[in-house]
Amino acid sequence: MHSEERESGIVTFLIDEEHAGARADGVLSQLFEEASRSYIQKLIEGGRVSCDGLVLTSKKEKLKAGMVVSICLPPIVPCEAQPQDIPLDVVYEDSDLIVVNKPKGMVVHPAPGSADGTLVNALLYHCGALSAINGVERPGIVHRIDKDTSGLLVCAKSDEAHRGLAAQLADHSCTRSYRGVAYFGFREEKGTVDAPIGRDPSNRLRMAVVSGGRRAVTHWQVQEAFKGFTEIRAKLETGRTHQIRVHMAHIHHPLLGDTVYGPAKQPYKLQGQMLHAEVLGFVHPISGQYMEFHADPPAEYLQTLEKLRNRP
Repeated sequence: MHSEERESGIVTFLIDEEHAGARADGVLSQLFEEASRSYIQKLIEGGRVSCDGLVLTSKKEKLKAGMVVSICLPPIVPCEAQPQDIPLDVVYEDSDLIVVNKPKGMVVHPAPGSADGTLVNALLYHCGALSAINGVERPGIVHRIDKDTSGLLVCAKSDEAHRGLAAQLADHSCTRSYRGVAYFGFREEKGTVDAPIGRDPSNRLRMAVVSGGRRAVTHWQVQEAFKGFTEIRAKLETGRTHQIRVHMAHIHHPLLGDTVYGPAKQPYKLQGQMLHAEVLGFVHPISGQYMEFHADPPAEYLQTLEKLRNRP
C-alpha cells in the first residue's frame, strides 16, 4: 500500500511480504519511485523516516511485513523557469493551449543539469503565461516526451485547460501514436505489450518491467522491414516514463540509438533513440471539439530510414 499527503510532505508505505527482510534504504528506493537510494539514505540520516511511529536510525534496518514506514519530505525550494527566446515549431495555438513539435535534444522542463534552454523556457517567452498547476518549474506541462524523442506535445495556458487535458491523459482517452525503429525483424505484424513499469531496482536512472510497477500498455505494428531493423508504429494506451523504450527492450527489440535500453554501440552516428511522437489527438478541454495533429519525423530520422533501405 502506498499513500501520499504531498501538502503535508508525508509519504507512507505498508511493507508487504515481497519486500520483507530487505534493507530499509533498498526497499524504500524501490517503493518511492521518485527517490534514489542515496537520497533515501540522506533522509534516514536526517531523521525523516519513521517505522511504526519510531524514527528509523539505520539504513540497514531489515523491514518486516506489516510495518508502516513514513517519509517526511523536506520542503521543495522552487526554481522558477525564466522566459528565453528559443525558436518553437508551433503546430496549433489558441487562448487555452498550444501544440508544439518538440525537436530532438530539447528537454521539456528545467531539472537538475538542465536549468534552462528547455521547452518551458521557450513557451514562457512565446506565450507569456502558462497554467500554474505544476508550479513554477513546470508551468503548462501536462505530459512529457524524452529529451531525445522528437514530436508532438500539448501544453496548457490556463488551469482549466490543464485540468481537462490531464483528465484525458489519466483515463487514457488521448490518441498518442509514435514512429520508431527497432532492432531485428518481427515474427508477427502487430502485437501488444502489457507489462508493469517501475524504477529499475539495480539502476535508479533506468525504468524497467518490474513486479509491482504501474500498469503499462503499448500496442505496436510493423511499418517497414529492413535488414536487421524494423520501423514500427507504437500506440500508447498508458503513458509511463520511457514506456515505448522499455517495452520494446522487454520483448527483445530495443530502439535503434537507445544506448540506455539497447546496445551501447551507436550506429549511424545517432544522438539518442529513433523515436518520434507523430500523432496527438484529444478533445479540446474548453470547446469540446476533438482535435488531432500530425507531425512528420525530423530529417535525421528520415535520412536514417534511407540508409536502412540501402543497406547491402
